[in-house]
Amino acid sequence: MKFVMRPYNIISLGGYIVEVDFPYRNIIVVNPTAEPIKIEVPVFDESWIEEHENLGLIITPVTYEDNYLSMFRQEKEALDKLKR
Repeated sequence: MKFVMRPYNIISLGGYIVEVDFPYRNIIVVNPTAEPIKIEVPVFDESWIEEHENLGLIITPVTYEDNYLSMFRQEKEALDKLKR
């Protein structure tokens, strides 16, 4: 399945991680470009991160020890600065 990331948008893919051994509990995806970008979901392995970074997306993996909310807010603030 594919999602379309709208320009200057941010999403969280926690519910689309399907691999039990995946080292992250969530992934924050930011599209900092003016173009929509298609992403593949669900996320099966770590190679997904590099593949989507190569498309121009900013990928922030969230580990089990990380504070998801503060990381999301940090990425959102950086994205808001790009919009201006």
